[in-house]
Amino acid sequence: MADKIRVGIVGAGGIAQQVHIPNYKKCGEQVEIVAICDVAVDRAEDAAKRWGIPHFFKTVDEMLEKVELDAVSVCTPNKFHKDATVKALEAGCHVLCEKPPAMTVEEAQAMADAAKKSGKHLSYGFHYRHTSEVDCLKRFIDAGELGEIYAGTAIAVRRRGIPGWGVFTNKELQGGGPLIDIGCHMLDTALYLMGYPEPTMVWGATYQKLGTRKGVGLLGDWDWEHFTVEDMARGMIQFANGATLVIESAFAANVKERDVMNVKLMGDLGGANVFPLELYQEKHGALIDVTPAYLPEVSPYEREIRRWVDACLTGEPPLSTAEQGVKLQRILNGLYESAERGEPVKL
Repeated sequence: MADKIRVGIVGAGGIAQQVHIPNYKKCGEQVEIVAICDVAVDRAEDAAKRWGIPHFFKTVDEMLEKVELDAVSVCTPNKFHKDATVKALEAGCHVLCEKPPAMTVEEAQAMADAAKKSGKHLSYGFHYRHTSEVDCLKRFIDAGELGEIYAGTAIAVRRRGIPGWGVFTNKELQGGGPLIDIGCHMLDTALYLMGYPEPTMVWGATYQKLGTRKGVGLLGDWDWEHFTVEDMARGMIQFANGATLVIESAFAANVKERDVMNVKLMGDLGGANVFPLELYQEKHGALIDVTPAYLPEVSPYEREIRRWVDACLTGEPPLSTAEQGVKLQRILNGLYESAERGEPVKL
């Protein structure tokens, strides 16, 4: 077991400076952030000065060539996930890549293949897996409290939550809108709790009704004149074990709530609502609702990075794996393909 990892950061934007870097810093002497790179090299230099990172570079190639690293965090727009990840793996680094895995199934598979060939970890930034609610429910599920989970719903819907920053509304750089951004978080959470079953068919529909016109923005003013992604996506996934999952995701929708991020599951012995966590069962001739009390108050981002560092140090598999990433990407791209074709798609 190693006692320290040397980390490089690819991309100096918000997710790097708000999540990865500060939480690596909380790991103390077990982590040394050695370098950061960004195509906007001035931004990399500013981040290096702000966080006390000794080296900054313009490209990932230069960073991997000039400094010795054990692990890399990929914090770029989706379009650049695959190339940075594969290069880091081929250089002998473990990689924590932000979600979603990539733009296409072929890219996600290439990333998984590179991880397998290198013998290094590849994991993805699905921080909802690290919440106390998901941790607790997973223990109940593993103990058989829900029985066979055969139906679920994943919801990631905002009333007017189109991001007014970044490249979230740029299809060329992101690959899609709310489905591939916030929707994939709840999709991954549901799949993780269901045991990541094998998907066989998807049906999807996308809508662009509100994002292409000026309106109220609860997350800042967005560039509605260059809005190229969907503002809502809906769909259903069928699995080889007979289970089904419904997904609904929106940056903007005419609903009451400001935003909803939730997963609901139904099994033959019980059901569950994840956020907030409640279980629904029938026991001893009565219908009961079970609400766990005093769950630990944790930062899922901090716990995600801590567990990732532990996996790199010990060699134990990370919670989110490269193979799961490929499966998730198949579903995401299948839903978009189905929406475009107007018919179900076999996976």
